[in-house]
Amino acid sequence: MSMPVSTWAIRNPIPPIILFLALTIAGLVAFFQIPVNGMPSVIVPAVSVTISQPGASPSEMETQITRRVEGALAGLHGVKHITSTVSEGVSQTTVEFHLGTDFDRATNDARDAVAGIRDQLPRAVQEPQVRREDAEGGALLIFSAHAPEMRAEELTWFIDDTVTRQLLSVPGVAKVARRGGVTHEITVTLDPLRLSAFGVTAADISRQLAQTSADFPGGRLVQAGTEYSLRALGGTPSVAALRDTWIGLGASRGVRLGDIADVTDGGAEARSITTIDGKPAVTFSVQRAKGASEITTGAAIKAAIAEMHAANPTVTFMELFSLVDFTKTSYDSTISSFVEGAVLTILTVFLFLRDGRATALAALTIPLSIIPTFLVIHLLGFSLNFVSLMAISLVTGVLVDDAIVEIENIHRHMATAKKPYDAAMIAADEIGLAVVATTAVICAVFLPVSFMGGTSGQFFAQFGVTVAVAAFFSLVVARLLTPLIAAYVLKAPAHTGEPAGVWTCRYRRLVEWTLDNRAKTLGVAGFSLALSFALLPHLSTGYLPYEDYSQSSLTIELPRGSTLAQTDAVAQRVAGTLKNHPEVLYVLTNSGGDSGVNVATVDIKLVPPKARDISQRDFESRVLPDLAAEPDARVKFSNSAGAKDISIALTSENVAVLEAAAVGIERDMRGIAGITSVGSTMPAAQPEILIIPDLAKAAQLGVTVQALSDAVTIATIGDIDSNLAKLNRDGRRLSIRSRLAAAPVTSLDTIRELRIPTVSGGSVALAAVADIRLGSGPASIERYDRRRKIAVEANLDGLPLGDAMEKIRDLPSMRALPKEIEVRNTGDVEEMTDLFSRFLTAIGSGLMMVYAIQVLLYKDWIQPLTRMAALPLSIGGAFLALLLTGTDLNMPAAIGILMLMGIADKNSILLVDYMVERIRAGTPRREAIVDACAVRARPIIMTSLAMLAGMAPIALGLGLDTAFRAPMAIAVIGGLISSTALSLVFVPVLFDYVRDFQDWLAPRLQRLL
Repeated sequence: MSMPVSTWAIRNPIPPIILFLALTIAGLVAFFQIPVNGMPSVIVPAVSVTISQPGASPSEMETQITRRVEGALAGLHGVKHITSTVSEGVSQTTVEFHLGTDFDRATNDARDAVAGIRDQLPRAVQEPQVRREDAEGGALLIFSAHAPEMRAEELTWFIDDTVTRQLLSVPGVAKVARRGGVTHEITVTLDPLRLSAFGVTAADISRQLAQTSADFPGGRLVQAGTEYSLRALGGTPSVAALRDTWIGLGASRGVRLGDIADVTDGGAEARSITTIDGKPAVTFSVQRAKGASEITTGAAIKAAIAEMHAANPTVTFMELFSLVDFTKTSYDSTISSFVEGAVLTILTVFLFLRDGRATALAALTIPLSIIPTFLVIHLLGFSLNFVSLMAISLVTGVLVDDAIVEIENIHRHMATAKKPYDAAMIAADEIGLAVVATTAVICAVFLPVSFMGGTSGQFFAQFGVTVAVAAFFSLVVARLLTPLIAAYVLKAPAHTGEPAGVWTCRYRRLVEWTLDNRAKTLGVAGFSLALSFALLPHLSTGYLPYEDYSQSSLTIELPRGSTLAQTDAVAQRVAGTLKNHPEVLYVLTNSGGDSGVNVATVDIKLVPPKARDISQRDFESRVLPDLAAEPDARVKFSNSAGAKDISIALTSENVAVLEAAAVGIERDMRGIAGITSVGSTMPAAQPEILIIPDLAKAAQLGVTVQALSDAVTIATIGDIDSNLAKLNRDGRRLSIRSRLAAAPVTSLDTIRELRIPTVSGGSVALAAVADIRLGSGPASIERYDRRRKIAVEANLDGLPLGDAMEKIRDLPSMRALPKEIEVRNTGDVEEMTDLFSRFLTAIGSGLMMVYAIQVLLYKDWIQPLTRMAALPLSIGGAFLALLLTGTDLNMPAAIGILMLMGIADKNSILLVDYMVERIRAGTPRREAIVDACAVRARPIIMTSLAMLAGMAPIALGLGLDTAFRAPMAIAVIGGLISSTALSLVFVPVLFDYVRDFQDWLAPRLQRLL
């Protein structure tokens, strides 16, 4: 079939050259504008709703707030999952929407839904906070700030104000979060005995201060032709003035605030403690916005930090943890692997052709295909990340395939005494259809997978599009530039090719034997195919390969009721144990915080991988037994995402049955080898002091339950922030918090004697209208899709995720779960299940497109099946390579198998295409088959070896970071070896069978017509 485009290019060289000059320049410009990230931008539309009610118990929050919020959000369009976490005083509900949902509209709908139930929520709740989750990934950078000349509250304000404001102005920064430090506020510590003597309550004092120590508008007044605004100025100018503030007691009586309380200017009550190697510290983490470049944003953040240090030399900043360095290392390693692969590919071509000009022509294909690909990547909004760079590095061999086939065919024609110009004209047209078909097949395989959807589909999208675009540009190069340059640059080869002739003769004899023994050959092929799929059950399955970030994270949980000081003491002992290991650089601890004062997190910075003998995971396994020996503490490591490797989510409305099932599964999982740090999220009992009102007495005295709650809340922790009085200082508004003194001054007897206002204007002791007793309740509550949830979690120690899940499903406790309990896939397990489901569907779609394209190109319904014969033959090699190397069948390996679907088919296309051409030219079928095999074996082996050489550095783990890319390279290498070797033997026989079938079918179809 004539392909005049190559002939046109040879005769008109200027337009193709101008085209690729323009594409190259545009591609280079785009390359420097593409963001560089660790992973593709995985967009999970999610909106969070946070509602606070200080002092409220989790059970109370769940009933009065969380359930109502979930009910309002459940009816929104596109809701996938609703997850809620309820702790003391805070209810947080996160709605995850299906991909493709209009994120802006979903956020507005969620805000409207919460506003619609605002009047149904308790009066004491703070204003609901509804926000979209814009930050991407975890903390990009974590810094500590040290300023010996500043007070703790001054340094904290400096971080919250100056540092946060300047960092948020940096392009690409989405969020800055502080840990440690002390919030500056004015504390009014009330004397309970004096309160009782004066008959005034803590709530009275807090509210009087809020109403008097403030400035209020007073309207306007026109006087003598001038309009004046009226203001009532009651704002407290200083702490001394606050002490002299008059507190009304009723009946024209009053008392000075300083006479009944101690007023101090300092920090708020500490609910968390942050240390670095045991020394108090203030840290802050920075998260990047979606779509921002990690390397560019990281550099801008560091520059901003340097500017702040120059402007404030007394403040020293220290970089603690960084994902930027890991991303840059991975980027440099990928580029290095790409260059190494390209060099090996070119060397392979040279060893076959022994022609420097032809080799240079093949080498030119790589940059001319890759650089324009950067332009498309930029226009599509992709980034240079693990996946897109992996596609570029692994597609290196594919890029030269078309050029190799063209050049080899031109060489073959020049060997028959044709001039390079004539040889290029003839050879380019002769091979044109096969080259177009091989590239079309690659695009047909990858493009459907690029749009398979789901979270995992966002990984495949950038990979598939990048490969397809690069393959397309390699086709354009092969059809336009390769014949053009060959026609004007190449010279007739000087070598005679005798060594190749020896192997060619041996291969011809092998093909003739297979044609004489077709049944045996086909039987061997069938056996090989069956053996390939028999390997599948023996493969371990996973989601993502393990990455060594030189950073470990663990959680310490003490029994509920433990104080912040007790938690921090345990955290410091754990940090001391860790510091004894030479792999540890420093340890950052954070005790207390949002998870409760009985929980501490420990972040461990390890020395670089090259400076230690063990991996990050081996280090965690080694130190865990020593850490687990800490009495009355549960110590568990988390993965790089801050979660556990395994999370079995159980949901039910029957709390008792749910807790019993979680205990049984947790017990059984501890007996599985390879699973460590087993625990559950079952809430521990939180010690509580229950205030049970005597409704009859309360009604007689005019005391409401709300008044009881307000009195106790304000007396112990102060009023909500929005109701507190404020003191203006240097442009800041410091909260004035009134509450009773901390223990041991304030005791349970103090609470019993708290004064509660009555309807008559007097007050009564709390114990007179309520029964006060000790009790317990859940410390936290988790909900999933509007049902109670308990997750049984664990980490993996050398056991693949898929194998671990299979063993867990076989546990007796899992098999005997009650009907009212539902097991939900969450986290990596959900993504892994979704990955393989969508992957198989996409592969099926791709194969159908491959068949359809070949039918259109060759106008034949049966022969495309012969060309696709190499596809199943490649899978066995991929499975065997994964099995022999102990590599999991995970996402990168699945991408590699996907890649095989495209590149393995090219061998059959090259063979069958030439067989058909020879038969159409009048050559007998057997002779045509043998001749085609002899002619096309050399370019097939050349292209396969070129691709193997391009991927060898990645598969061998050469470079600083190949953990993510190695499984893909291993799968491709194994599959490519098997498909190349087997297709050269089995495709001729299958073609012969198909031709027999066509010869038998054709006359019968003619009779029917």
